[in-house]
Amino acid sequence: DAGEKVSAMIPIQNFADGVYITMATKSGIVKKTPLKEYDSSRKTGLLGITLKDDDELIDVRLTDGENNLVLVTRKGICITFDEKDVRVMGRVSQGVIGIKLSDDDYVIGMEPINTNQEATLLAITENGFGKRTELSEYRVQNRAGHGVITYKVTPKTGELVGIRVVKGNEDIMMVTDTGTIIRIKAEDISVLGRSTQGVTL
Repeated sequence: DAGEKVSAMIPIQNFADGVYITMATKSGIVKKTPLKEYDSSRKTGLLGITLKDDDELIDVRLTDGENNLVLVTRKGICITFDEKDVRVMGRVSQGVIGIKLSDDDYVIGMEPINTNQEATLLAITENGFGKRTELSEYRVQNRAGHGVITYKVTPKTGELVGIRVVKGNEDIMMVTDTGTIIRIKAEDISVLGRSTQGVTL
């Protein structure tokens, strides 16, 4: 429709049981629906989530019900909670509160994480700063809390624009709004604590 745009693409093998499409919205709503509910070839598509007028879909991930979920906001706040705290819902439902936001903040990304895995959370800002932080620094909280600081956002760094869980053996490609691309090794990005500004990427 007019004003509508694609916000996520997910490659899948099949519509298996025990797999969920987990969604996060700009206003901090999270929703989990069995993948098999989207098994349709309707040309007009299916309603995936009911959104309030001032909300929009930010991130979509395939999950297995056994992860923790981390939501991160543009002001550098994050919350980590057990995926089981998000009850399974049908396609047309709205979802539940994942994080309570301050008035001028909104969610920019969601990642499923397993704190037992050898990985870090990569966060990147609009002015090209970034860092990796150990997953062990993200304690599990109750869903619908205010979260904790994950990035010290300043006028120099600009606000957060993206997050990804990385193992360190990947290459990272960053694309500017004018189409310039830079590619760097994830292992070359500093591992720093949550309340830090990061480094120039």
